[in-house]
Amino acid sequence: MTAIELAAGELRQARESGTPCPPLRGRLLPEGDVETAYQVQQFQVRGWLDAGHRRVGAKVGLTSRAVQESFGVFEPDFGVLLDDMAVPDGAEVDLDRLLQPRVEAEVAFVLGADLPDERITGVDVIRAVDHVLPAIEIVDSRVAGWDISIVDTVADNASSGLFVLGTAPRRLADVDLRLCGMVLERAGEPVSVGAGAACLGNPLHAVQWLAQTMARSGDPLRAGDVVLSGALGPMVPVTPGAAYEARISGLGSVRTCFSGEAS
Repeated sequence: MTAIELAAGELRQARESGTPCPPLRGRLLPEGDVETAYQVQQFQVRGWLDAGHRRVGAKVGLTSRAVQESFGVFEPDFGVLLDDMAVPDGAEVDLDRLLQPRVEAEVAFVLGADLPDERITGVDVIRAVDHVLPAIEIVDSRVAGWDISIVDTVADNASSGLFVLGTAPRRLADVDLRLCGMVLERAGEPVSVGAGAACLGNPLHAVQWLAQTMARSGDPLRAGDVVLSGALGPMVPVTPGAAYEARISGLGSVRTCFSGEAS
């Protein structure tokens, strides 16, 4: 088996067994080799699609400059969203589906047009967006203890888990995405705060980067795709039995809760 197949196999085993695997970097994948890490991601995505799942969009990660610096990189990363990752607003999430979940609040974009050209501009993105929604991303890692580098998270589909979208769409013209404030509450108490500017200066910049990057890879964003544009504030470990609600000014709120007993 190739290193790509071995790495994908360990991540699959971790997902299926519920037991995280050791870091991939420096063991199965070379330190800093992001290109090979994306090949691991793509290998897994092909398997999921062959198994009957459907791609419904993509997510952007590492949109905070501070987080990028901690990873030693200077641009975001991305992962693929599949149909079985979507959780209805307000629904309970079974923690048995996840290994080491954390939550973060984001702006979700739903596209009304394709973005096939890697030279797209910000105006092209604005024209292509049909509406925006508040979102909670439930990030997860198949790597033990969240001991991850850029190689580990990219190979692990950008540490994707599940996502929850709000149900009251807004037009871009009605929201100032750069200045929109966010508060994420657990059981009514704030646990994370932030604003649109924390996401590459403006969540639209993250969507533009993603569209250019995916077009360059030959798998561009399409009409109907959901784009999770990146965290507006720090991510928070999930407490079993707790409910989380994200409020984003101009966009409204979105809520989810988790199985188990609250501590």
